[in-house]
Amino acid sequence: MADEGLLLYAYGGDIFKVADGVQTPKGGSLLFCRHLEFRSGERVLELGTGVGLAAVIAAKRGCRVIATDVVPAAVACARENALLNGVGELVEVRLGDCYDPVPGASFDLICSNPPQMPTPAGKERADPVAAADNGGVDGWEVLDKVIAGAPGHLNPGGRLIFTIFAFLGLKRGVAKLETAGLVPEVIGREIQSFPRIGYERLDHIRALDTEGVLPKTGVPKTIERFVIQGTKPR
Repeated sequence: MADEGLLLYAYGGDIFKVADGVQTPKGGSLLFCRHLEFRSGERVLELGTGVGLAAVIAAKRGCRVIATDVVPAAVACARENALLNGVGELVEVRLGDCYDPVPGASFDLICSNPPQMPTPAGKERADPVAAADNGGVDGWEVLDKVIAGAPGHLNPGGRLIFTIFAFLGLKRGVAKLETAGLVPEVIGREIQSFPRIGYERLDHIRALDTEGVLPKTGVPKTIERFVIQGTKPR
């Protein structure tokens, strides 16, 4: 039998296996993880865990973590990576969409780097790699569920942390948090390379860019990305 090889990803001294059908952490994930503040003893929920990167980091900081994903291969991969990095007893990985796997549970921190690439109608794909990018027609399909469900799953003083591309609208994201009753704050930002998949749907993205962050003509080379926190009042 031919050796099919094994893809490994190193981060902060830890090693993560990347299973077939699970995305390797990209720039958004790294920006996200750099701005997550974990406090020992906290209960943490990660939505869309992928390989389990943020979940493992949280557990290494002394948190108890539930991580969820809709992709079965990602759930199996994150479980294996928690064990591989010595935190299997602190990380529980569940299969399901958004908050469905944690009914009635509450957390000190909910974090997510969700799919948020605007996807024109009729261009959706069902394979797991495409699903990791598909944010619905306006890019907010998953983010809206993350924000709407957060107040009911956060302890008083708890935080929701997520990322957005600038073309989704920073002002729009802040307004969504305020509508949900959370206090918004930008805790991180970075100029990143414009995502390759974005070039395939650039006209569609430009039509959604109500805050005018993209050049009106030509091909953008970069895009700003934000890490946003919403805090539940005590």
